[in-house]
Amino acid sequence: MTDAPATGVRLDLWLWAARFYRTRSLARQAIDTGKVEVDGQRAKASRTVRVGDALRIERAGELFEVQVRGLADVRGPATVARTLYEESEASRKAREELRAMRAAERAGYRAPEGKPDKRARRLIRALGDIDAL
Repeated sequence: MTDAPATGVRLDLWLWAARFYRTRSLARQAIDTGKVEVDGQRAKASRTVRVGDALRIERAGELFEVQVRGLADVRGPATVARTLYEESEASRKAREELRAMRAAERAGYRAPEGKPDKRARRLIRALGDIDAL
């Protein structure tokens, strides 16, 4: 890992180096669509990130609230990338609860074993008519 400038690093480059996104273009796209905020404000990809900045990152339906602890302009191992930021305890807890809730929702669903019979098809059609009201 090379030494990053002491003043700061581009936001899209830092997000890529911290392994929040696989490519810089995905990081840039997330920034452009408003999924990344720096200190509570929408940012541009070229914004300089400094140590101590608070970032709010939305990725794949999960929300990360992190504090920048280090700067990097190259992508390194995941163990090094984790040292670049510190996630708040509330953010980590909220993500774990959301994951548990999604897993519980999936666990309750069972796909039908076969095609519906005549009675089941009529019930399905009757439920479909509810939306027409």
